[in-house]
Amino acid sequence: MTDWLGLGPDEWSAVNLSLRIAFWATLASLPFGILIALVLARGRFPGRILLDGLVHLPLIMPPVVTGYLLLLSFGAKGPAGAFFEDYLGITFSFRWTGAALACAVMGFPLMVRAIRLSLEAVDRKLEAAASTLGASRIWVFATVTLPLALPGILAGMILAFAKAMGEFGATITFVSNIPGETQTLPTAIYTFLQVPGGESAAIRLTVISIAISMAALVGSELLARRIARRREGA
Repeated sequence: MTDWLGLGPDEWSAVNLSLRIAFWATLASLPFGILIALVLARGRFPGRILLDGLVHLPLIMPPVVTGYLLLLSFGAKGPAGAFFEDYLGITFSFRWTGAALACAVMGFPLMVRAIRLSLEAVDRKLEAAASTLGASRIWVFATVTLPLALPGILAGMILAFAKAMGEFGATITFVSNIPGETQTLPTAIYTFLQVPGGESAAIRLTVISIAISMAALVGSELLARRIARRREGA
């Protein structure tokens, strides 16, 4: 039985799973993204360039390599995977949680870059003024820095979400392509293209993917323009 979009149960399953994975991948990586972006934007320490390179490495490394490294580290026999499963009860291999982890890793560089640029655009004089009034550094960061950097944070979240929606190589390498568990939009499109008569379903999912990606890019561009206007007015 199909709905008004013409999507069947398997297609809807892939769309819903992709949205869930992208949401949790973005939400779970956000605190780390803000922290790393703050360190790169404000920190001055040996190894800063190396840290910046490590953060952006998933962007230039083949996604299959990233997925394989995740499999070695977070798989059932990997050190991190065994720790999470034994002590926290979280299993990554061949689970949607593993797909969320792979998507978070792949989208992390985009998130960090957007947040970092926004933090660098924050007027340090406003932070200094708040400090002179007796506010602690944590309070200044929470009430001054973060609100001013909010457009960049939102832009980073949107880009990471869009990247998670389109992630294929690292996901299929790490958690395979299991319908209802790890089969996201890209892997579903790949599956439908491998079976006779699956082209129409692949086209429908492709249109949905394009629509989501375009909406994310437009939203990110609008936020980037807002940041640019704020810089010009500073």
